[in-house]
Amino acid sequence: MVDQDAFNTEQENGKPSEGEQAAEFESAPNKPKQVLITDEDLKALQREALDYKDKYLRLLADAENARKRMQKERQEMTRYAVENLIVDFLRPIDNLENALKFAQEMSEEVKNWAFGFQMILAQFKDVLANNGVLSIDSLGTQFDPHMHEAVEMVETTTEAPGIIVEECVRGYKMGDRIIRPARVKVAKAPTAKEEPR
Repeated sequence: MVDQDAFNTEQENGKPSEGEQAAEFESAPNKPKQVLITDEDLKALQREALDYKDKYLRLLADAENARKRMQKERQEMTRYAVENLIVDFLRPIDNLENALKFAQEMSEEVKNWAFGFQMILAQFKDVLANNGVLSIDSLGTQFDPHMHEAVEMVETTTEAPGIIVEECVRGYKMGDRIIRPARVKVAKAPTAKEEPR
């Protein structure tokens, strides 16, 4: 039981009662607290915030660069895989082209078969063209070491030196990239023979 005389004495002295203290305590967390910091502390905190912001932006940029690099590497790996597959298909296409060169000299039955094979060959070439693979036209052009591989030099007076006179194996490119250089024979000027004295 609360002593009434003590309660009255606290009221008279201006001290808050226990009930008033509890109410004041409950409302205290809602009041904003004031913190005093010096200008030096404020500047230090601002510098620290700028450092954290800079680190965050750098990490964000690094993550974006890593994502782009991985995407580019994935695209390059896919492109190289496709190029290697296409290069593997080029040899059978070459063999089919070479075999069909002699079809006109064969019997009528073989010519009919050859006509069907020429249609199949045309379909293969259409598939290659639809995927950006084009043959390199080399015959009669200037030798380019980026597109051609010289297998023989032929002395001739009918063509200027450096002109391709024969194509042994057709070259192919995919976009701007050469996936197989053409193997060619290149013209050169005849060497001057010394006349006996």
